[in-house]
Amino acid sequence: MSEQQYNPELHINEEPTNDFADVANGFMLMFGFVLVVSILATVFSMI
Repeated sequence: MSEQQYNPELHINEEPTNDFADVANGFMLMFGFVLVVSILATVFSMI
């Protein structure tokens, strides 16, 4: 058993993330997917 306890302040984030960019990319990707599916559904409903 190690006597060293986990201290979150000592942990250095190796890959800093940009949360806003991640959320923006997620929204855009989901919007694009829904847009493509809705366009395909509209096209298939016309034929």
